[in-house]
Parts: sequence; C-alpha cells; structure tokens
Amino acid sequence: QVQLVESGGGLVQDGGSLRLSCVASGSISSINAMGWYRQAPGKQRELVATITSTDRTNYADSVKGRFTISGDNAKNTVYLKMNSLKPEDTAVYYCKADVSVRMFTGIGRREYWGQGTQVTVSS
Repeated sequence: QVQLVESGGGLVQDGGSLRLSCVASGSISSINAMGWYRQAPGKQRELVATITSTDRTNYADSVKGRFTISGDNAKNTVYLKMNSLKPEDTAVYYCKADVSVRMFTGIGRREYWGQGTQVTVSS
C-alpha cells in the first residue's frame, strides 16, 4: 500500500501565498507522476497541476502564472507553490500519485489519493 500525506493548507488573504507539500510512502517502486487537484463546495474535483518523473508539468489555465508545481524524487514529495491567491482558489486540495508498487506478484501500477488539505482565501 501507498500513503499520501498533504500539508501546508490554511487561511490566507487575497493576494497571499501558500506552499502545499505531499509526501508519498509505502511499497513504492517508482513514482510515475504526481499532481494536485482541488474541489470547492458544490463543484466537481478539478485538476490544478501535474508533474511527471521527467519533470514535465501541466497546469490548469486558471492557475498558470500563479502556481508552480515541483517535485523531489529522492523524497517522494511534490510541492505546489501558490502565489497571488484569489478567493476563487478556496477549496480542498488533494494530492494524487501514479505509482509503480511492489506487489507479491511483481510490479503493479496504481493511483492513490491523499486525504486533502483545506485552502481558504479571504477577500
């Protein structure tokens, strides 16, 4: 099994900054990609940003130029630096990992989600 633990959420004023972290642990053979998603009240979960093991990144249009995703392969950790935060960024932010895991029968590929961390931006 693989566990994802997010941290770094909180309350910040309009225009402020936060940095989220997500650490993956468990029976990890390798991490293929990690990403951040968010879900605001009454809305569907949406992609924020992703990063692959080769550092290829992808961002939602709504966060381009304000958010930066980065990873530390040695620590199985992904970060999301969020600048110029807006009230509409308020949501629960979830970490997701695409992981090759060690199994009894060999290596399998699985997706895992963290529990989420609340980000609230006040106007």
